[in-house]
Amino acid sequence: MLAYLIRRLFAAAVMLVVIVMVVFGIFFLIPKWAGVDIASSFVGKQADPAAVEAVRQKLGLGDPIYSQVWEFFKGIFVGRTYSGGGDVTQCAAPCFGYSFRSEQAVWPVLTDRFPVTLGLALGAAVLWLIFGVAAGVLSALKRGSIWDRGAMVVALSGVSLPIYFTGMLASAIFVFGMHWIDAQYVPLDKSFSGWFGAMILPWTTLAFLYAAMYARITRATMMEILGEDYIRTARAKGLKEQVVIGKHAMRSTMTPILTMLGMDLGALIGGAILTESTFNLPGLGQAVLNAIKNQDLPIILGVTLITSLAVLIANLLVDVLYAVIDPRVRLS
Repeated sequence: MLAYLIRRLFAAAVMLVVIVMVVFGIFFLIPKWAGVDIASSFVGKQADPAAVEAVRQKLGLGDPIYSQVWEFFKGIFVGRTYSGGGDVTQCAAPCFGYSFRSEQAVWPVLTDRFPVTLGLALGAAVLWLIFGVAAGVLSALKRGSIWDRGAMVVALSGVSLPIYFTGMLASAIFVFGMHWIDAQYVPLDKSFSGWFGAMILPWTTLAFLYAAMYARITRATMMEILGEDYIRTARAKGLKEQVVIGKHAMRSTMTPILTMLGMDLGALIGGAILTESTFNLPGLGQAVLNAIKNQDLPIILGVTLITSLAVLIANLLVDVLYAVIDPRVRLS
């Protein structure tokens, strides 16, 4: 088990370095080759050439490529120093630079919004796992029944309906129509009940979309597994149906579910743009949407790196859970 974990951690570290290099290329090299002046974007299109040149020197945009790559990489892990025009600015690690619009350091801006997105992602994940997997298992066990057909119709609706539609519909009914829920977001450290009440609709709306997909995957996987020889053998040995399903069938069913969960949860932590925009949640998704509108490159870069890191960590956890569920994975 230890050797397996070491291999996975080493692979994750290598992948992290590759991700940083790729992100640098996307945000700095490609615009340069396309003729886009990043320094002009920082100071604004109406700035005088002297101000643009001062920013170019401060950010090191005129340095050789290998020097820019090294400073960018070093800034993320140990911080960096910006100097130019007589000014010296220390940027503590992880340093994603400064916003083009507010001139604030990107990392504190993202860490202020990260708890909102993390709470949204984790809360929705719990809901879609419970209801999606349960619905899929019951549909597989009652194949062809009214429950099966009804659950798959609901699942198809969940996959088909866009989240901004279901979110606005839920708000119209429960917030503005029945006045059951206060949609105004309240930070968790100020009021748990206010935070919980504001997150119910976003959790439910987001979980409805993903639960539908998990129900369909669980149903298909469970139906295939129930036809395997070892399931028939377990039943022939006289094991109770709950043991056959819970201990044997579900263990194999969890493998594709974990794979989906690692990708979905990692991507959501990086920013659930539509959900946060629909319910006006001050998370990473709303931050990156505003940054795209304002062409605020450092904010977009920071969210991209956080998203990549979240997916990497989520998949690393999935690899560990694989080894727990299926001991054969440890030998791979």
